[in-house]
Amino acid sequence: MGDDKVKMEAMELLGMFQVLLCLVVFDLDYTIWPFYCECLSKQQMSSLYPHGKDKLYAMKDKGVNIAIASRSPSPDIANTFLDKLGLSSLFVAKAKWWFL
Repeated sequence: MGDDKVKMEAMELLGMFQVLLCLVVFDLDYTIWPFYCECLSKQQMSSLYPHGKDKLYAMKDKGVNIAIASRSPSPDIANTFLDKLGLSSLFVAKAKWWFL
């Protein structure tokens, strides 16, 4: 999966709190990964920020729900990258925000 040491450190940090958030919502572009989805194609391989996956799994393992919200004009590419990275099942909700 990734660097177990980073995940364990994140879980230890989360364990220091008596109460954790019920839900954390992340943006995708330049938050989960270091690029804008619409600038890449589905065929390209995406990558997360270093240790990002381990920290997301630590939150999930501690019972924190994780969701994503994005204003990306290319949700199909974003979903393809989430699938390729094995992250789709982590999120309890996916929302697209529209700014008019």
